[in-house]
Amino acid sequence: MKHRTDSIYTLSVTAILLAVGLILPFLTGQIQAIARVISPLHIPALICGLCCGWQWGLALGVVLPLLRGLLFGIPVFPTVALPMSFELAAYGLITGILYPRLIPLLKKQSHLPAILISLLAAMILGRLVGGAAKAALLAFGLIGTNAPFTFAAFFSSYFVTTAPGALIHLLLIPEIVLALEKAKLTPLSRRN
Repeated sequence: MKHRTDSIYTLSVTAILLAVGLILPFLTGQIQAIARVISPLHIPALICGLCCGWQWGLALGVVLPLLRGLLFGIPVFPTVALPMSFELAAYGLITGILYPRLIPLLKKQSHLPAILISLLAAMILGRLVGGAAKAALLAFGLIGTNAPFTFAAFFSSYFVTTAPGALIHLLLIPEIVLALEKAKLTPLSRRN
């Protein structure tokens, strides 16, 4: 019975993060230039991986950009939403795998170092996955774009343009996760 209760709670937290992901970009006024810099859809996927585990983070990462693209047209479906779903899935997967393994390895009173390492790894690897997915989708003709997707275009759009958002995420997400853990509101903290 406890396992079922844990699963329902984890599903509920994931559903709340999905709802947050659908609503959060409205704070940018649906302006794509601002959204690209802040990357509001990344926040729920990263938090979900850290709080709910890799399976839920992966699932949320896949679903969120596709659903938002279909419902609201931003991110543009499929050109932006499809590669983004690979990127966010990698975020949820990587944070969900690394974070619970780093906590006992680091043996720190605070989980902050484990959160930051997990976030940095996920942001770097997730952007690489997103870029590779976009290149593959373009190569197979599944999405189209007006500009060629060169290495310079990849690096600019996945690392340079999003650097301010990554910094915001590194400052904001650990505080949110630590507060949720302190209140025993995350599925992973409830199990410990």
